[in-house]
Amino acid sequence: MPRAPKLICRDVWKLYGPDPVQFLARNPSPEDAALREAGMIGAVRAADVEIREGEIFVIMGLSGSGKSTLVRCLSRLVEPTGGAIEFDGDDLLAMSEAQLTQLRRKKIGMVFQNFALLPHLTVLQNVAFPLEVQGAPRAQREARAHEMIEIVGLKGREHYFPRQLSGGQQQRVGIARSLVGAPEIWFLDEPFSALDPLIRREMQDEFLRLQGLLHKTIVFITHDFDEAIRLADRIAVMKDGRIVQTATPEELVLNPATGYVAEFTKHIPRGKVLTTRSVMAPLGDGPFAGDLEASARVADVADAVEAAPHPFRVIEAGRPIGQLGAAAVIDVLIGRQRAGAPA
Repeated sequence: MPRAPKLICRDVWKLYGPDPVQFLARNPSPEDAALREAGMIGAVRAADVEIREGEIFVIMGLSGSGKSTLVRCLSRLVEPTGGAIEFDGDDLLAMSEAQLTQLRRKKIGMVFQNFALLPHLTVLQNVAFPLEVQGAPRAQREARAHEMIEIVGLKGREHYFPRQLSGGQQQRVGIARSLVGAPEIWFLDEPFSALDPLIRREMQDEFLRLQGLLHKTIVFITHDFDEAIRLADRIAVMKDGRIVQTATPEELVLNPATGYVAEFTKHIPRGKVLTTRSVMAPLGDGPFAGDLEASARVADVADAVEAAPHPFRVIEAGRPIGQLGAAAVIDVLIGRQRAGAPA
């Protein structure tokens, strides 16, 4: 069943320059030349986004593409110049400052590249801080903080100070702090980009583990396509303030909408992106070596398929829908396309 939309934005703009609201009112869909002539910078241009309940929605693009500005518009940390944004069906742009404050305290969690931990507070105190701001009793907020600290794997370090932690551990504290209020939607703006590659990979693993436990609606910003395809249910690719394509990682690789998206994806090993569903053959009579989920990535099952004497059945919702053998897997891994196979 399709998941219900949690956050929707339609035709959202963020312009910087002289009197941008009046400019946009006079020019509802300004072209680049009109923006330049008016001295406007189009940080976000006509953005349409629909983020579904429980999905990991990645917004990616190069530096200056507008991805961080868009996310700040979605949470109204930055005021959009124009457009419409709905959170659970409520008009976000019509909310008062008091309503926004309550929304951010109760329903929105945020993690940024800068860990922004309070250096004079312990891990426990840092994690509990949002609940302290809300006025929760000490016993209640500390009990919840202990729970989050354990979930992110820092049990035993509750009384450490940030300076006593590694970069990855500090980011775990930031994640625990953002989750302590049980937010309904979780914004993460390049949370792992300041970490060393090995720690970054570990944090991605931790992030996926947490999502498996908590099933949050997540908006994740990155400029790293490898990270995006590893984490995302869907990806929105931005360029010059515009969303140029929104699709699953697999769809982006198989059917890039523009040359820009094709350039982004062309060096990604297809085995990391393509699923068994996309490369399977029609189901035969067997025998079969076993079953594979239709959503499994080819790279993750390649060793088992190549080593087996027979093909595997591909299963979706408990029902066999095709089969996958070693030849198809090898073709994907070496980048060869067989006649009739998906592009």
